[in-house]
Amino acid sequence: MVAISRNHDLSLLQRIGGVKGTAEKLKSNPEKGLSNDETDLVSRKKAFGSNTYPRKKGRSFWRFVWEACRDTTLIILMVAAAASLALGIKTEGIKEGWYDGGSIALAVLIVIVFTAISDYKQSLQFQNLNEEKQNIQMEVIRGGQRIKVSIFEMVVGDVVPLKIGDQVPADGLVITGHSLAIDESSMTGESKIAHKDPTRVPFLMSGCKVADGYGTMLVTSVGINTEWGLLMASISEDNGEETPLQVRLNGVATFIGIVGLSVAIVVLLVLLIRYFKGQTKDPDGRAEFTAGKTSVGDAINGFVKMFTVAVTIVVVAVPEGLPLAVTLTLAYSMRKMMADKALVRRLSACETMGSATTICSDKTGTLTLNQVFLISFVCFCFYFGWQTPDVVEAHGSNSYIFLIFVQMTVVEAHACGKKIDAPDNKSLFPPRVISLLIEGIAQNTTGSVFVPEGGGALEVSGSPTEKAILQWGVNLGMDFSAARSDSVIIRTFPFNSEKKRGGLALKLSDSEVHVHWKGAAEILLESCSSYIDANDCEIQMDEDKLSHFKKAIDHMAARSLRCVAITYRLFEVEKVPTSDEELENWQLPEGDLILLAIVGIKDPCRPEVRDAVQLCTNAGVKVRMVTGDNLQTAIAIALECGILGSNKDVSEPNIIEGKDFRNLTETQRLEMADKISVMGRSSPNDKLLLVQALRKRGHVVAVTGDGTNDAPALHEADIGLAMGIQGTEVAKESSYIIILDDNFASVVKVVRWGRSVYANIQKFIQFQLTVNVAALTINVVAAISSGNVPLNAVQLLWVNLIMDTLGALALATEAPTDHLMHMKPVGRREPLITNIMWRNLLIQALYQVTVLLVLNFRGRSILNLDHETNDRAFKLKNTLIFNAFVLCQIFNEFNARKPDEMNVWKGLTKNHLFMGIIALEVVLQVIIIFFLQKFASTVRLSLELWLVSIGIGFVSWPLAILGKLIPVPDKHFLEYFKKKSDQQRTPSGG
Repeated sequence: MVAISRNHDLSLLQRIGGVKGTAEKLKSNPEKGLSNDETDLVSRKKAFGSNTYPRKKGRSFWRFVWEACRDTTLIILMVAAAASLALGIKTEGIKEGWYDGGSIALAVLIVIVFTAISDYKQSLQFQNLNEEKQNIQMEVIRGGQRIKVSIFEMVVGDVVPLKIGDQVPADGLVITGHSLAIDESSMTGESKIAHKDPTRVPFLMSGCKVADGYGTMLVTSVGINTEWGLLMASISEDNGEETPLQVRLNGVATFIGIVGLSVAIVVLLVLLIRYFKGQTKDPDGRAEFTAGKTSVGDAINGFVKMFTVAVTIVVVAVPEGLPLAVTLTLAYSMRKMMADKALVRRLSACETMGSATTICSDKTGTLTLNQVFLISFVCFCFYFGWQTPDVVEAHGSNSYIFLIFVQMTVVEAHACGKKIDAPDNKSLFPPRVISLLIEGIAQNTTGSVFVPEGGGALEVSGSPTEKAILQWGVNLGMDFSAARSDSVIIRTFPFNSEKKRGGLALKLSDSEVHVHWKGAAEILLESCSSYIDANDCEIQMDEDKLSHFKKAIDHMAARSLRCVAITYRLFEVEKVPTSDEELENWQLPEGDLILLAIVGIKDPCRPEVRDAVQLCTNAGVKVRMVTGDNLQTAIAIALECGILGSNKDVSEPNIIEGKDFRNLTETQRLEMADKISVMGRSSPNDKLLLVQALRKRGHVVAVTGDGTNDAPALHEADIGLAMGIQGTEVAKESSYIIILDDNFASVVKVVRWGRSVYANIQKFIQFQLTVNVAALTINVVAAISSGNVPLNAVQLLWVNLIMDTLGALALATEAPTDHLMHMKPVGRREPLITNIMWRNLLIQALYQVTVLLVLNFRGRSILNLDHETNDRAFKLKNTLIFNAFVLCQIFNEFNARKPDEMNVWKGLTKNHLFMGIIALEVVLQVIIIFFLQKFASTVRLSLELWLVSIGIGFVSWPLAILGKLIPVPDKHFLEYFKKKSDQQRTPSGG
């Protein structure tokens, strides 16, 4: 079987009996599929393999360790550590001499391990999410019943229904096909669509997409035995996607790194000049270098120390944590968004969604329920008197009745020139209308009705609209299998979003040909020239009756009912093409139709949508409804869910039809786009035009879609959101995020998470740049003025660890808050560092620099250390500066949680990770001061000096509160410089 499928060997296939013969060999029924027997399914997996393929392993932990070791700054530090270690052992002996070099080496090792572990964990998370992305749910027919299974659970012999937009789940053969066309470009590289049929071109390849039509396929090979499996096994998926924000931050980090390196070189030169001129003093006040007296070894040792000082400046200047923070927050957000029913397919969508200014949403399924729920009530009818003559005749007087409550259901019907008060009452329709309705409903559908062999409730499958109409047919007495066997489909026209209709031609047993159409009521009504009255007579459609039906449609649409017309016409047998080629190109007749019925389907608005729309409005995000449904239906739903505020808004330009919008000039469309709230009867191209116009107006546009024809708009939008339940695989492939429950409320949660990503990055930037500015300023000023730095390499590496890994973990994993949804969207080109962030950053950095430099130059007298030896006083002062500096960062971490709110402790107890990291930082700092004195070049501090350190750190809290009282302009300060430079470039006289 594998060879037949892979080689597309038609002659060999015919020799074994074609598709039917293959099904027999695989012990599968082409109509009912496999039995749903677990033992049989397991044995098939063992015999033919599972529908998975071996993936190349991701990068190992040691690969991440190697990549961490390749960091330029760490390489410089390792060289410095080796030189310091060698010179230290040479001058002071191995017992004492290894401390400085060993301390630097150990600190570097800790940074490498932390970075590698963090990157490795995020890599595993992204791999899991990518696997989830591949786990497609598809229908298969087992035991005659359609059930949904994972694509990984499909086995050889399975019968799979296919419809437009689906992905072919495995290699196989076409059992039945109606206008079935497959896009094989993913496998062949050719854009030409391949038409498939059971006899001439039956071969289907895994991974291809259904471009048109529908049918069923027999699975003949799965997993590694398919062409797609072989292809995927030979390549590995790249998880190294960088988002625009990561790219921007990499650029920022590189720029700051260059600045830091430049400053370090200048400081090194200054230190060298001071050292060799004898201006550098030791703690006892003696010159460290005296020409002609200082040995070469001591001079080299002094140079290594100065070189280490310069390296520490580079260490503290390079904000390595910025890109890491993005990775952490994206990984955290993606995992949490899964719990909120959103699967992120592209990382950039997380951050872009936070910038969204408008959402173009579908109506059906997204704003409305679009669901069918079955509630079975079993009752003994004889006692309750619920039998009708039809039920008794069909099932007997002692039968059970299964009442099926369908949330999306036919609630109104207009047929025979009048309104049918009880649409489920078969006796209210004449026999011919019933017969033709059942014929059209049973054949002109991609759904099905399953009758359990042991009795029980009928199971209706298909799209929610198909389910509602099929259920109505069942209520009218339709026997689905019998109705389908009474005629043969000779040509189909699958439902088309442009024409808003789908149809087919049937050949009956008496050789009559019937053409059935089903679709948008007001559009099909225009094509109807007659209708069948209550006496089963065909009556010409006059203006009065046309007006009657139009009013009925408007009345139903105003009540938010979806209006669907069911029509038919006879066709001359002799005009039907006879050859297969002519039949493929035959256009079904669309005129002179006979109206059978117009039905109103109730699709209630989701109860949570109104609140979700209000949340978007509060957040400055405009929600627009773009639907293929009747404009009146769209307006009714828009009023119900709050997209339109009141009946006063029901006027142009708030509402518009797709055809009117597409007929405008491009300039007019740009002017109109901003004002549109509801677009009805829109085609996929109208949706695309609206998205393009909104983006040209400067909007960041999110679009929801589920159909294959939505793919261009989803791809064009800044963020495409495909529906996970009703969405086709083509739509999902074109989207950035998949909404797993098809619910607009989940779309709003994605906006919330997107804003959280952006806000968390900004929190971390504020926190880290405060540390960068403070530490760089302190060390540069101290180095140039005295030749010594209060914060050495090991200490700054520990601060760097707080900034990079622990700080990123703490701040990048803050959960979204309601406050985020009361802010305006950040926009497309909003600066990463806002005026508020600059204010907070400069206040804290200025405070830290001032206090710690005062301690550096006047600490001995302020702390009353005159009674201590010079060396002891020097170490006490520097240890206090280091301790106070670290505690300042720990206290400031709380301030960074809420850059624009007074209460920085709000919601703190809910963030267990943040609390844990703060506790870890405090414990490690205590350990460094008390137990790692040789390692960090510190001494133990008394209780009084600990209280001084804590007091210095604590002041950052009230300082932050006072700072937030200082108003900042809305206009970013960089714009003033830009405006000034633009004016200078503008030549006088215009």
